[in-house]
Order: sequence, then structure tokens, then C-alpha cells
Amino acid sequence: MPRPDPIPSSSMPVLQRFRRIMKWMALFSIVVAAIAVLLVARGDNVIHIHMLIATALGAGLSVLLAGALMSLVFLSANSGHDDEANRFEEDEQP
Repeated sequence: MPRPDPIPSSSMPVLQRFRRIMKWMALFSIVVAAIAVLLVARGDNVIHIHMLIATALGAGLSVLLAGALMSLVFLSANSGHDDEANRFEEDEQP
């Protein structure tokens, strides 16, 4: 006897949620990098282009990496993948 199709989930797939979060984090990291460059340029009498590029890349990529790692932890916790790893700890307790 054929089985009925499963009921479609109302939540977005995890990859689409990750992409949406990363789009917002990319925008936020660009804003942070622009603010960092403005602060560095305003604080120095002589503007060195290499210092501004390094500041933009350092601040922007740091914020982007932090956002990516935090969103992966958040999505992993919500998807239930961590529950299987926690099951072994519960079995060992007396």
C-alpha cells in the first residue's frame, strides 16, 4: 500500500535560513568596516591607503566570520542535530 506524502514543513530549509542570515551579516560587516575606516581616517593626519584597506578588511571579515559561526551554532541548535550527541551523556548518568 502506498504511503502518503509527508506533510510539508512550514519552516524554511536550514540552508535558506543560513543564506538569509549571512546576507544581513554581510551588510552589517560592510557598515562596521566603513565606520572603522572613517574613525581611522579621522584620527590620523596622514592617510595611508594600505592602512585603510587593512582596517576595512580586518574589521569587516572579523565581523563576518563571527556572524557566520554564531549563525551556524544557532541553526544547529534549532535543527535538533545536537540532541543526538547529548543522548550519550544522559545514558551514562546513574
